Amino acid sequence: MADIQKLKALSVEDLASELRDRSAKTGKAVPSMQQELNANLQEFDDATIANVLKDNQKVIYGTDDRVDVFQLPAGPNMDDVDSVVALFRAQDVVDNGNGTSTLQTVNFRVAQNLCPGERFGDQPATDGRIGCFCSGFLVAPDIIATAGHCVDAGNVANVRFVFGFRMRNATTAETIINNGEIYRGVAVIGRQLVGNGADWSLVRLDRSVTNHRIARIRRAGRIGNTQDVHVIGHPTGLPTKFAGGAAVRDNQPNAFFVANLDTYGGNSGSPVFNSDTHEVEGILVRGETDFVPEGNCMVSLVCPTTGCRGEDCTRTTEFAQLVGSSWLNMGKPPGVNLRAMMGAVTVMDTPTSPQRPHVFVEGNDFNLWVDWWG
Repeated sequence: MADIQKLKALSVEDLASELRDRSAKTGKAVPSMQQELNANLQEFDDATIANVLKDNQKVIYGTDDRVDVFQLPAGPNMDDVDSVVALFRAQDVVDNGNGTSTLQTVNFRVAQNLCPGERFGDQPATDGRIGCFCSGFLVAPDIIATAGHCVDAGNVANVRFVFGFRMRNATTAETIINNGEIYRGVAVIGRQLVGNGADWSLVRLDRSVTNHRIARIRRAGRIGNTQDVHVIGHPTGLPTKFAGGAAVRDNQPNAFFVANLDTYGGNSGSPVFNSDTHEVEGILVRGETDFVPEGNCMVSLVCPTTGCRGEDCTRTTEFAQLVGSSWLNMGKPPGVNLRAMMGAVTVMDTPTSPQRPHVFVEGNDFNLWVDWWG
């Protein structure tokens, strides 16, 4: 009878490596130490190894913190969601001819061959060919920030940036989107892609976004060493997910930091928020394997990435200098006379582009607008 304690004594990294080697089937050379470990584990089936791996990970990181955004209460976390977009290929956004378009997706459980009980199994997702392939967020009225490996000059014109791909409730996904919420990429205004360094892309949209929040980004300095963070995006192409309960693990690299975020492929390009200031600190860009076999189906590794190394997040300070000023709608405090408060102010149409720096104006919508940097 197999001794389960033998598995429990192994590291998360060793267990994950064994499952990866079993599923890869590429014929690649395996280092001798790993080869010896593989031989010693042949008495255990995939399901047993996967269950021990998940148990070991829970001791380290806790449970899967992802939630659908309809579950979030009103407040700053929900406000953060408003700047996030899903990236689709043009052919996966089908115009219905009535002012809406249908997002082409696949069933998550089918696409990943998920085992029973895997979370979000009945939701729409991607199989790598169809569906949402990356995430992004609004950093200026007509600029989206995402990962450099998601968008470049070669594919930018074929990318559609979609607001509102989320679950309406526990059973219904918003896959029919008003065309006003769908934007086309027209140019990459800055990009960097370094294997173990900065990974970011800034994309100019075909028009300004006037009905969503512009995310505030860190422009100087760096995040605290153990700062709490959260991420918002589209893991495995799923409708928008919020994942908190994470913190910075490694703050030493110059171009990025590492955090123990619950993320998957498709989260690439997601904004990583400071959970105290709600300022974007980084872009989620790198991780490892998301799924491993358990018998004839696949299970997810709830710990953020295989091997529990953490997730790499490119610092926003890597591209902040390219993000210019924009208008921010401050709203109008009830009962406040803006003219009496500020003296003579300019009355103008709702601004869509900067006029001059550091100016407050009252728009014809009777709201207070401020031209702000970033």
